[in-house]
Amino acid sequence: MSLNKKDKQRLMIDKLLVSFGVVATIGLIVIGGLMWWGSDFVMQNVRTELTSQKIYFPPKGSASLDPAKFPGLQQYAGQAVDTGTKAKAYANEFIAVHLDKVAGGKTYAEVSALAKADPTNPALKAQAQTLFQGETLRGLLLGDAYAFWTVGLIARDIALTLFVVAAIIGVLTWFGFLHMLKLKSSR
Repeated sequence: MSLNKKDKQRLMIDKLLVSFGVVATIGLIVIGGLMWWGSDFVMQNVRTELTSQKIYFPPKGSASLDPAKFPGLQQYAGQAVDTGTKAKAYANEFIAVHLDKVAGGKTYAEVSALAKADPTNPALKAQAQTLFQGETLRGLLLGDAYAFWTVGLIARDIALTLFVVAAIIGVLTWFGFLHMLKLKSSR
């Protein structure tokens, strides 16, 4: 028994959809794999670089990690700054607090301008140097470690999403393939 015109058209549509499904599934898996690799690459590099800096949060109970002054940092007490999340916390909740005390909340740019206007003032020079070093470290922790860590997390989430979509398309493609076989066998 041969297929009627409607079944032949349906078989052709099934072949096209199954072919598209196979290509889409493979493509999504490949792209997801590359995103996962990129995520792992970024996050491992951030962790390696941070670990090599040997930056640690002060130990729990120490005066330099007073719970009243640093409530958000208590969870990290004594730990190494080895993730982007910890780098952000250290930069925004530890370094920034200390920098605010250096020159009454003034930034490096403000103090540097004052020091240039009064080049014989050693206190302004020292404040400018301290602020420069602190703001540089803070900027590196936020701009490099935290930013790239976040990009790595986003890439990982995209990879997982692509894998889920690939699985869904793969299952639908399998059902389409089974339907195609059923049409072929009904001849």
